[in-house]
Amino acid sequence: MSSPSEFQPGSSTSKRLSLVLGLNLTLLTSLLVVGLSSHSLSVFAEGVDYLADAAGIALSLIAIRIAKRRPASRLPKIAALSNVAWLLALNLIVIVTSCVRLIEGSHPVDGVQVLVISVIAAAVMGFGAVVLADSNDDDDAGTHLNRKVILLDTAADAATALTVALTGGIIATANGLYWLDPLAAILISLTVGYRAIRLLQKTLPL
Repeated sequence: MSSPSEFQPGSSTSKRLSLVLGLNLTLLTSLLVVGLSSHSLSVFAEGVDYLADAAGIALSLIAIRIAKRRPASRLPKIAALSNVAWLLALNLIVIVTSCVRLIEGSHPVDGVQVLVISVIAAAVMGFGAVVLADSNDDDDAGTHLNRKVILLDTAADAATALTVALTGGIIATANGLYWLDPLAAILISLTVGYRAIRLLQKTLPL
């Protein structure tokens, strides 16, 4: 794995975004598999979140490349809006699904699996956030805003993973309290959604 020192000021935003895209794709399959095998809605939501993030980052990279050829292009800002939209849509789905599980009754969750995979995800996404934050690149306003949106999302992913890890630890230790899993998913979605809405306000108008 690369170290943050390899991304000193002057490195391109595209290189940073490409690295974070790789991190998302690396974690994606493991999170989805563990989410299904452990019956954890919060871990599964992490995996779906990373899938949405990967699609958003890929769109951002395409938009930045086009913007370099057409400096007046609004595509980087449009990409930032798309990323926020992905995040808000995902959070709504997680909230609805979690509410249904709380009402119908939570399924048993393997807390140990949740704890281990979420600690790994938190460390990887934390590294990604450091890479995106440590930048003095001379980007245009749209590209800078786009990177800021992805930085927020990556940091939120790390915080989400830590919260899910804590939930998994409690479930494993208490040998129960399975309702904590969908509850954690709801709280995380509300927090990340609030931050996304604030960024959306800064992004508009085009």
